[in-house]
Amino acid sequence: MSHHIVEVQDLNHTYPDGTKAVRGISFRIHHGESVAVVGANGAGKSTLLLHLNGYLTPQTGTVRIGDFPLTKATVANIRKTVGMIFQNSDDQLFMPTVYEDVAFGPQNLGLPPEEVELRVVDALNRTNVAHLRERPPYKLSGGEKRAVAIATVLSMSPDILVMDEPTSNLDPKARRALIELLGGFQHTKIIATHDLDMVLDLCERTIVIHEGKIMADGPTVTIFQDVELLAASHLEKPLRMQACPVCNSSAQAI
Repeated sequence: MSHHIVEVQDLNHTYPDGTKAVRGISFRIHHGESVAVVGANGAGKSTLLLHLNGYLTPQTGTVRIGDFPLTKATVANIRKTVGMIFQNSDDQLFMPTVYEDVAFGPQNLGLPPEEVELRVVDALNRTNVAHLRERPPYKLSGGEKRAVAIATVLSMSPDILVMDEPTSNLDPKARRALIELLGGFQHTKIIATHDLDMVLDLCERTIVIHEGKIMADGPTVTIFQDVELLAASHLEKPLRMQACPVCNSSAQAI
């Protein structure tokens, strides 16, 4: 399934103010992989993700989605394959009702009304928000907005999901519900996040970025056990891989 492969070769991106956000990044992601992209604030994670859906096009280097190199001429085709879920759900929800937001993409593909209806109902059911279909998005909770934002992407039937900080600003219950939702998807998933405990749940592979460069790319557990690598990248082990201070203090007291 070559059309599901994501390949980045020597990608560079410098913003107009001179900030070098991405410096020579290269990797290859295969069909069905769930891959985390982790790093400190300003590491280049979001800039990298914006290249995978064509919101940014390469200044130098290449991005390929399957058989398509990312260019201004191919971006429309690539966006049919790659669905992008932004960190701020309000960036994706702008219609009067949830149903209209989820229907917006399929309608703009020129699909017949019956196909649009089928896609919307399926996407709402898969994200467990069918009961919200007539609600205005601005009245939803953070977790509900995130689920609806995912539904707007699923209604486009992408093969690859790209997500920027999907658990940010969610309460613990909404976070857990989202992790369970994403865990049930068979899509190729690329997730940029600070939530390393979520990475343990969802991603068998992790790419560490620091100052626009890849520091490591490998099995998630192996990378999270490398304390020196994490420290050099301004990261820490996931909480559940750290020693429990309460347990340790209790043991010392005994």
